[in-house]
Amino acid sequence: MKKFKYFLQFILIIFLFGFYKLIGLKFSSKISAYLMLIIGPLFRSKKIAIDNLNRAFPNLDSDKKKKILKKMWINYGKIFSEYVFIKNFKLSKKYSQKIIIENQNILNEIKINNEPVIFVSGHFNNFELMAMQIEKSGIDVAAVYRPLNNFFLNPLMEKIRKKYICKKQVKKGISGTKELLKYFNKKTSIALMIDQRVSQGVKSKLFNEKAFTTTIPAQFVKKFDAKVVPIYIERQKNECFKIIIYKPIQFEKEDTISSITLYLNKCLEKMILKNPDQWIWTHNRWK
Repeated sequence: MKKFKYFLQFILIIFLFGFYKLIGLKFSSKISAYLMLIIGPLFRSKKIAIDNLNRAFPNLDSDKKKKILKKMWINYGKIFSEYVFIKNFKLSKKYSQKIIIENQNILNEIKINNEPVIFVSGHFNNFELMAMQIEKSGIDVAAVYRPLNNFFLNPLMEKIRKKYICKKQVKKGISGTKELLKYFNKKTSIALMIDQRVSQGVKSKLFNEKAFTTTIPAQFVKKFDAKVVPIYIERQKNECFKIIIYKPIQFEKEDTISSITLYLNKCLEKMILKNPDQWIWTHNRWK
């Protein structure tokens, strides 16, 4: 039954991708946003998103929470349609102008110094564009990804990611961590999202509630004395984005795995608070 469901999803997505390609980014973004606004709340993940909002903002009134979720579903829809045009964002000068980089000089310095760093972020708006922009800046980078549950769709998404977002894609998990170590030893930087629930990690506070959090950044800090560079993306208007590169963080020798992980969770909190509706609230973060 699950296989049949995944196949139907795959056929629907292929149809939508083809349709969006025909009508262009502007109209596909609007249509996809409208569709997700209708369909999104029907998913089981709606309950997870509401629970997450209640944990993060217990004192926020229900109307404001509804507005956050409404905007989140709209962004979800736009992100979905933009996968069709990732190639344009990567290669087209016209599309490249839709992305503003704040503190590009930091990326330039990382490239010149040729010392690998750990880029950390979360699932904010079109998060795929961050790794793409890092690689476009001439930095050798490997991005960690979680394979889709839909095994029909996953090969297509992996192909899009490797071809247009970031050539070096590392599957999340123990084997992936070993691969990251090899890359880092060869001076390849790493980019990963620290906002997904993990089965192996430490319980670290996020909005004053403990959640299992990846310790990969902290492990690389302790092993290699690596710098950590937070990065954030926000949708400014329609299909235009702003990516903020934050100053590299140099931790002290006495910092522990737990203290580093907590500090990075606090950085993530600040990013979420900047624009709560631009974070994807549907991950089962505090399970």
